[in-house]
Amino acid sequence: MIYHTYNRSIADFEIFGRDSDSNRIIEAIRYYQYDHPLTRLSQFLRLSDLSRDREYISMRSDPRRKKIVDVIAYCIMPGHLHIAIQELKDNSVSTYTANVLNSYARYFNSKYNRKGPLWESRTKKVLVNTDEQLLYLTMYIHLNPVAAGLVKKPEDWPYSSYKEYIKQGCGNYGICNYSSLININPKAYRKYVESNIEYQKDLARQKAISNTS
Repeated sequence: MIYHTYNRSIADFEIFGRDSDSNRIIEAIRYYQYDHPLTRLSQFLRLSDLSRDREYISMRSDPRRKKIVDVIAYCIMPGHLHIAIQELKDNSVSTYTANVLNSYARYFNSKYNRKGPLWESRTKKVLVNTDEQLLYLTMYIHLNPVAAGLVKKPEDWPYSSYKEYIKQGCGNYGICNYSSLININPKAYRKYVESNIEYQKDLARQKAISNTS
């Protein structure tokens, strides 16, 4: 099963305002895809880049380390995040999102000497039923920063999976696994996403108006 999951901070507080914070949640999104992490993420991140890459390669080849979810797409916004997830094990989406968000809350509260809950509520998840819905969802996720007026083009936002889709660099082997679910041609996908920019901006404006009325 495939879900669109999303959550926001309490009062939409900016919790991803720095590169280090956004990169930390992205590392959590990558790390907790695997069952039974060998160590806490904070300890894992103390390894060198090369050592972390080797560990991820080992995770993928070790039959004892099973993936519980596949991340299909993601976007980190200043006060909230979206992740499209395929469930590979019963109830694994709930386990995965709890691991990601709880890990980040511990990190954030420790870094900024803060106490109390960080997230507005339990993570919301919406079932995706068709290939068309999934394709649209990836576009919607990747256009979030454009619709919010943070950047002009989705590739200008460094905290999403868009560049994995248009093949402009996938970081350390990429995070997302979508090839078995949707057939993506990078040029065609870019055209599809860019053709929906004004529509998504208009939806965002309408939502803003309804929220203030």
